[in-house]
Amino acid sequence: MTDEQEYYQALKVDESKCYGCTHCITMCPADAIRINNGKAKIRREWCVHCGECMIACPVDAFYVEQDDFEKIFDYKYRVALVPAVTIAQFPSNISEAEIFSAMKEIGFTHIFQTEHTVEVVNSEMLEFQKKNNLKPLISSFCPAVVRLIQVRFPSLVDNIITVKPPIDASAIFLRKKFQDEGFPSEDVGLFYVTPCVAKIAAVKSPVGEEKSSVDGVININFIFNKVYSVIKSRSGKKVLSSDNRLPNLSAKSIQWTLTNGEITYMKGRCLAIDEIHNVIQFLEKVENEEITDVDFLELRACDESCAGGILTVENRFLTVEKLRKKAVLYKDIRGMPEDLEPYYDYLRKKLAVLPVEPRSMLILDEDRNKALQKMMQVQKMMCYLPGINCGACGSPKCESLARDIVRKEANLSHCVFIQRSMEKNNKLHSDHAIRIIEKIWGKDRLNKDCTKPGAKNESI
Repeated sequence: MTDEQEYYQALKVDESKCYGCTHCITMCPADAIRINNGKAKIRREWCVHCGECMIACPVDAFYVEQDDFEKIFDYKYRVALVPAVTIAQFPSNISEAEIFSAMKEIGFTHIFQTEHTVEVVNSEMLEFQKKNNLKPLISSFCPAVVRLIQVRFPSLVDNIITVKPPIDASAIFLRKKFQDEGFPSEDVGLFYVTPCVAKIAAVKSPVGEEKSSVDGVININFIFNKVYSVIKSRSGKKVLSSDNRLPNLSAKSIQWTLTNGEITYMKGRCLAIDEIHNVIQFLEKVENEEITDVDFLELRACDESCAGGILTVENRFLTVEKLRKKAVLYKDIRGMPEDLEPYYDYLRKKLAVLPVEPRSMLILDEDRNKALQKMMQVQKMMCYLPGINCGACGSPKCESLARDIVRKEANLSHCVFIQRSMEKNNKLHSDHAIRIIEKIWGKDRLNKDCTKPGAKNESI
């Protein structure tokens, strides 16, 4: 597996839009973005795909690279793996049958709601909890959190429950079911409708396994627009065909992807934390052993969990409200669909993944002694840097610059304050200082420009 496959980058930067404003580098929780030649650059192996850069960018320079929708037509049988939040993107007066009918109209032959496998996933999580004494155990549901732990909290990778989430369980079930029914495996394509970027990366470069059972990922906003367009074109005609009605999800399954969805069904003291900066603050306490008496953590990178995924179109609070109401409506539904029950034991044997490996952004060298020496060099660099964390060097913080210097990816003179000091002491020529600024911020960045945001456009 190449580095590009191992660390698939779904988030991209449109350099024609980016003007190096530093909003993204200050918001990135993984310290994965730098400014070079006036443009944001993402360090692929550190990015956790939380999407904070997309949210922070004032000019929409970040975008998500999804699979071409036409890829579904490479398969005779085209399955849409649909999470519960997908249905909640649509107005409440549009039925599931209408949505699923429209999805078939745009090209899918089968629809499956991924949370139908929640029962078997939860069963394996409880079994894992029973066999492991580590505290706190951490859910593997959110791929952004798993990758965050890998790069920022590598000491906690062993706390992650190595059980596949419902998306993978559903894909495994469908592969087996289609096989048992005589469908050639090469004719079946499974496509996940994703509310977030992290799940794209999880499919393209899964953690703990060689290859995902999912063939492709389509953004939820893309599917919404195509499906909603079909529904509106029907001029108010309702779709009542029973062919488009699928088994109803249980109340438990409907709420699984929402905040507090998992903790209700785990043992001991369980806490749910959403929004990635809240997650980081809590994990810092866990890593420092300030919190030791929690049995299970449900951690989600997005505010309101999957309802707040950056690829969703509906307000996250309204999405949660719709799903909570739906859960009340379906409160008497228990378990899983009838066609899934015979595969329960088969699935249980297929849900384990390999232990998660750390890939810390803090490690400066694989050799422990060299890493310690380099850490001392970082501390030495910090004696000279001002600690202002202004971002003018193209790095988010002074410590980030110090690490980049030790990695030989930057120089001390990249700091504008150090530049002034060096110029004062005749150790740096002013022309050289300008060239350094231009290397970080672009050749024309210091020229007068009245078209930049906030400036008076003199051509008007």
